[in-house]
This record gives sequence, C-alpha cells and structure tokens, in this order.
Amino acid sequence: MTALDLSSPVAVVGTGTMGQGIAQVALVAGHPVRLYDTLPGRAREAAAAIGARLDRLVEKERLTGTERDAARARLTAAESLDGLAGCGLVVEAVVERLDAKQELLRALEDVVGDVCLLATNTSSLSVTAIGGALRGPGRFVGLHFFNPAPLLPLVEVVSGSATDPASATRAYDTARAWGKTPVACADAPGFVVNRIARPFYAEAFAVYEDRGADPATIDAVLRESGGFRMGAFELTDLIGQDVNESVTHSVWQAFFQDVRFTPSPAQRRLVESGRLGRKSGHGWYAYGEGAGRPEPQTAGPADPPAYVVVEGDLGPAAGLVGLVREAGVEVREAEVREAEGGEKGGGTCGRLVLPGGGQLLLADGRTTGELGDTVHFDLALDYRRATRIALSAGPGTPRGTLDGATGLFQALGKQVSVIGDVPGMIVARTVARIVDLAHDAVAKGVATGADVDTAMRLGVNYPLGPLEWGRTLGRTWAYALLAELHRRDATGRCAPSLALYRHAHAADATDATEGSRP
Repeated sequence: MTALDLSSPVAVVGTGTMGQGIAQVALVAGHPVRLYDTLPGRAREAAAAIGARLDRLVEKERLTGTERDAARARLTAAESLDGLAGCGLVVEAVVERLDAKQELLRALEDVVGDVCLLATNTSSLSVTAIGGALRGPGRFVGLHFFNPAPLLPLVEVVSGSATDPASATRAYDTARAWGKTPVACADAPGFVVNRIARPFYAEAFAVYEDRGADPATIDAVLRESGGFRMGAFELTDLIGQDVNESVTHSVWQAFFQDVRFTPSPAQRRLVESGRLGRKSGHGWYAYGEGAGRPEPQTAGPADPPAYVVVEGDLGPAAGLVGLVREAGVEVREAEVREAEGGEKGGGTCGRLVLPGGGQLLLADGRTTGELGDTVHFDLALDYRRATRIALSAGPGTPRGTLDGATGLFQALGKQVSVIGDVPGMIVARTVARIVDLAHDAVAKGVATGADVDTAMRLGVNYPLGPLEWGRTLGRTWAYALLAELHRRDATGRCAPSLALYRHAHAADATDATEGSRP
C-alpha cells in the first residue's frame, strides 16, 4: 500500500463546501491539514467552520474530545501559497473553470516539492486538460469526492492521459486509507457517475415533455416501483437545477453533442425562470412555509379479474405469477401464442391475458396504441416489494381491460398510476439506458464492471449496480427494449451501444463486463 504517510501534510485550496469537506476527511484521518483561499480571511473562516463540525461529531459521540482537540491542532490556515510548501498532497477545489485551475496548479508547481501529489476535485472538466498546463503532469490526478464529502464514501480516482500509474495508485490508496471507497477510472466525460447517471434524469424529463405523466407521478413510480431512493424531479431540486443542468450540458459538450446526452428543454426553461429548486424556494416543486407537495396520480378502486391466463415466459416480471396466486386470483397456464409484432417485444413473448381477451405486457419499447386490446405495465425492481405500478393504455384499449389490469395490481397490494402511452414507460426505459451506458463505459475502458457498479450504488444510491441489474433482467432484455425504442425514433438517442449489442448476442453466457482496473 502506497498511501500518503499520516505525518505528511495535506493542503486544500478553495474553501467552499467541497473544500471544507475534503479538508475535514483528511484531518479526521490524522493528517496535518493546511487551508488556502485567494479571498482574504476565507481560509480562517473555513477552519472555524470545520472546528464547529468537529464539535458536533463529539456531541454525536463519533469523535472523542481528545481526538477533536488533536485534529484542531493539526489544522492551519495558510496566508499564501508559499505556506503550502512541504505538503505531500494538494487538492484544489476552486471554481469549475479550466483557466482558473490551470493557473493555480502552475503556481503550485513553483511552491511544492517534486514528490508532492497534485489533485483536482473537478466533477466536469477534463483531468487531462487541467494537467496539460503542468510541467510535470505525471503527478497530477483527479480525486472526485461527492458532496457531502465527510459522509459519502465514494471517491472517483481519475487518471488523465499523462498521469503516472504510480501517482494514481498512491491517490487510490490514500483515499482508501481515509476510509473512503475509491474507484479507478479513466479521464472520460462525466467519469463514471456523471456519465452513467444522465438517463435517470433525461428519461424522466422526456416522459414529462411527452405529457406522459406529471413530476409527482414520475417520481413516485421511480421510487415505489423502481426502488430508487428519490425521483428525478425531487433529486434535481435538491441538487439545484442549475447545477444538474450544468453537468448535463458539460457531458453533452464533452461528447461533441452526442444525442444520448442532450439536455432537457423543460429543465432549461426552469433554470431560465430562476426556479432552481430548494435553494430558491421553487423548482419542479414549491418549497417553503405552507408549500404542499403534489400527490401522484393514483387510480381509484377497481375489481380484480376472476382469473388470468399466463402465456409464455414473463421474463423480469415472472415473479408476478406467484403474487397473483397469493392474492387469490386463479392462474391458468396456456401455450404461448405468436406475439403481435413478431420479435419486437422486449425480448419476451410472455403476457397475462384477462378473461375478456385483453393482454397485459411488460413495457417493451412499443406504444400500447399499436397493439390494440393491450395494457402495458412498468418494470419493478422487485414486484413483491413494489408499492406502486404504472400502467399505460392506448386509444384502442377497452375500458374493461384497463379496469381489469388496475384491479389485478390493486389485488396485489399495489397503488396504480395510469400514465400516457409513452414507449418504454418510466422505470423500464430508464433502467435500460443506464444498463446500456454502463456496458459502454466498461467496453471503452472507463472503469471495470465492479467499479461501475460500486460507483453507482455509492455515488447516487442506486438500488443495484447497473451491470448487476442488467444480469437480473436477462442478457437480452435491455438491448431488445432499446432496439425497439430506436426503431421508432432513429435519432440515436436510445440506440443500444455496440457493447450492449455484443453482450446480448454473445455466443456464450460469459459476462464480459468486468475488465481490468485502468
């Protein structure tokens, strides 16, 4: 292990929220820490704020009084960059502007020793481009902490094109020694988390823009069916609409305006209106005293069918059969019939058929309207634990079929949200695109499969890593759904990647998503 020795001072330049958080992490780990900020007095203010947080840790019995006093004694505010001489690691957390970071790091090279590791906490700029201004870019690495840094475990350790492997290894081991969970990744737009997370927001906004459902309903379905901790609308309100849109725009530009990462016009209008989320008192939702939260659209009570006929393999929804039996609804087995639309239906021909002949299909990328007497139901992380299911019906769907589908899921103890006829619905299209971008990132050497799953679970609290999720859904499921979406809209926005195509059509069942650590 090549972690930085605890006797070696760590410096943090830029003392905003992230800078203070990183400094606190290094301080609690046992390092002497030096703070510097270009604004006079800011470093001393930051040191006082960190000291107050240490007091709260003592109150919560996470630190002893002795440990707090020792940490305070190791924390100093530097009056100039010269005060950072002798540090073993300097992490910059200044404004997200390439020129500002380059200018700072060039100045640091004249102050620190040749063995000092230089790092950036950038979340959106190229580590390679920042390091390109240095005389010795081999010692420069990305250390992307997540906010709040003292609480969130993930650190993306980003190697630029010129980063020496030994420098990346030292940064990785140091983050691990600080009690963090590091993941190694290459310098690619968005790194791991901000790259793979884009569809979580983009698909929710697209459903809203297509008038498929309102924000409260989309959020409820993502939480209560998809298993996500927060919905996309409430999460971007928490992050800040301007911050979230800025990251989306940065990733889009870094990919040369790749249509897969196109920003949302609806979010742009929200930012232009000044509705930035919780911090401004209004975003997708209103906040502040007396502000009520809109309720998701929820269907009224309906009678369950007397029985359902199961035709074929329901794939990811196979667990529904047992739940239907437990609910006291008779289940009849039947031979699979030819699926309408041939092989287009999301990788499975399985369906539930109601007594009147209407069919229930798992969201497969087709609109419900093109299938006649049909209701689509959305994907769930776990159909037993899900508390809400989204349904969609087309113009030709008889009312009795929609009522039968609603009553069936209500009999299973689920609330039902009937949304517009949007292909892929909400959870299914979101998960399929996340799985696709994860495969693409691994195939392009951004990170290993294991690190991708770790990053998405720890960085954005996904209920499963995307590659793990893909395995539970079946080898071909995500590819088939995206291929169907792409057939309908050939802009390339939902086109499955070459990596996902290869995975779906592999000759054997060997999982090729692991790779090796960059």
